[in-house]
Amino acid sequence: MANTSYSERIQQGFIEHVDESKLLDCMRCGFCLPSCPTYIHSNFDESQSPRGRIALMKAVRDGLVPFDDSVEESLDMCLGCRACEPACPAGVEYGSLLESAREVIQKEKKKSVKEKFARKVAFEHLFKEPEKMSKTVGLVRFYQKSGLQKLSRKTHVLSLFPTILKDMESVLPEIEKKNLTVMRGMVFEAKKKATKVAFFTGCLMETIFSKTNKATVQILQQLGCDIVVPQNQVCCGALQGHSGELENARENARRNIDSFLAEEIDYIVNNAGGCGAFLSEYNHLLKDDKEYMEKAKRFSEKIIDITSLIYKLGITKLPLANKKGSLTVTYQDSCHLRNVNGVITEPREILQSIENVNYIELKGADQCCGSAGIYNLIHSEMSMKILDTRMENVQHTNAHIIITTNPGCLLQMKVGIERANLTGKIEALHLIDFLYDYVLDEGKLSLDSRKKEQISIN
Repeated sequence: MANTSYSERIQQGFIEHVDESKLLDCMRCGFCLPSCPTYIHSNFDESQSPRGRIALMKAVRDGLVPFDDSVEESLDMCLGCRACEPACPAGVEYGSLLESAREVIQKEKKKSVKEKFARKVAFEHLFKEPEKMSKTVGLVRFYQKSGLQKLSRKTHVLSLFPTILKDMESVLPEIEKKNLTVMRGMVFEAKKKATKVAFFTGCLMETIFSKTNKATVQILQQLGCDIVVPQNQVCCGALQGHSGELENARENARRNIDSFLAEEIDYIVNNAGGCGAFLSEYNHLLKDDKEYMEKAKRFSEKIIDITSLIYKLGITKLPLANKKGSLTVTYQDSCHLRNVNGVITEPREILQSIENVNYIELKGADQCCGSAGIYNLIHSEMSMKILDTRMENVQHTNAHIIITTNPGCLLQMKVGIERANLTGKIEALHLIDFLYDYVLDEGKLSLDSRKKEQISIN
């Protein structure tokens, strides 16, 4: 194919890797349109809708439309939130089609040296090797603690960078001195045993949001879970998969499968909606891998979100009584937790079960907040349009706290609070942190653990 054009190579790639039968499942009925944030926020541009993107994939595959920058922009602008899937009466597997198309594009696209370097560092190192992720986050902590953060803010040097980076810098949590990568290889024991689980720590959750991970383990212990944290687990692979780096995602999947299936457990629990959705689809990711396809199926069947497990084991087993007076809260869905894993009622039921908590449903909570992995960094204009609309709806709830169940959503909502000048009036929290900080009697939550013969964790 040396003499073929870029467009022809993309067409051939679509023929080989984008499943035509899945493309033909789309009936062009339009039920997906009201669920698609990019369609709504692009003044109803069909090329920014799920059925429009599917039509473009099919046209490129059939040679009716040459693949060019406009087609690439349409596919690239998609959030990948998959809200179109539960809205689709035909059950179109849009997420699978999008990932396949993006993989073909990334293989054939001519990249700059800068882009090649960035993708290699991110997808072949940071999100494959937990130690490198931990060291990178350590640099963020140095920036926060050394005085550089104060200096950069005082001198307004951050104004030289894109606004979204400045906003993200302002809402990053304070990085703990000792992040909880030390959880790896640990076993946390419950006094009253109900079940045994393995904990997927997540690359961002265990470094930037390690406090949430610690609280997760303590709540699980309270519910009677023995928790094992596999030593050799790695990033779930979602960011690689959504960015067209499916082979890198598959490598991570194999490592996680080997690590977790070595344990005798009932569930594999996670506290990040995006991670959980990708983990639950390892059976699809490795469907053509003869060695791992059955293992992947067993692995995916064990995946459960922390809110689902809390609900399953019994909300009433937790001391749910708000310690800080009457509060109004609202909830922003994690797209993939809702649209892929179908977890909708559980977090809402938990919040509604708490004394002195007034739960208000957020209009549009079922639609993406605009975070979508690194989408808010790459397509910041569209992301901020979506976020600003969301914050208008948040203000109508008069909530004191916005609850989320995904790290990207959490940071995005924190940015939204800053942009809406609501700092000090409202805060954004992970559901686990809300339970731990506002609701549970912390005196009843102890962290009993062992690492083979070692018995301590701080």
